[in-house]
Amino acid sequence: MAVINAAGRYGLAEYFRIEIEKISNPRASADTSCYLSSMLERFARSEIYFSADQDGIGLRPLALIYEEAYNTSSENERRLLLRQLGDQALFTGAMFPEFYARKGIARDYFIGMGGGAYSYLADRVPSLQEAFEELSQRFAQMLELVARVLRRYRKLDAQELMALYDRWRQTRDPALGRQLVELGVVLD
Repeated sequence: MAVINAAGRYGLAEYFRIEIEKISNPRASADTSCYLSSMLERFARSEIYFSADQDGIGLRPLALIYEEAYNTSSENERRLLLRQLGDQALFTGAMFPEFYARKGIARDYFIGMGGGAYSYLADRVPSLQEAFEELSQRFAQMLELVARVLRRYRKLDAQELMALYDRWRQTRDPALGRQLVELGVVLD
């Protein structure tokens, strides 16, 4: 059943869920679709995605979140930090892959950090076990799914488009090829 707000429109989470279900192939489970749409709705608010510290507003590096989760003695805090780690790895890796690739941070870094975090959570959060298992086992596919949802309405500049094309030429990744074709690029 669709959730419609007072203005007669879908809520943001419902919008993302519909988009995820529309382009997910193979289809993500209902639990995973709901989890992803909720995550995307949360990260639509910059105060949730970014954090403030003495240096200003920025994005906490994944390695620091992992270190904090590893060093905490509280299991509850560890789960919260690892969920933050998985979500941030998924969103950041999907939204800004070209930016991080230029900095020498490969897609595999996001897959390892996020997939590992969700794997840990799948064994310890029964209420979200199915979603976390799927996110862990299919992290690379979920990364691509989130990227496709986010990029459907985002215009890439020429430099980002060339970086995406170069990555496709090096890897011949079919998902990157589909993304380029969707953007109007004719491939050999």
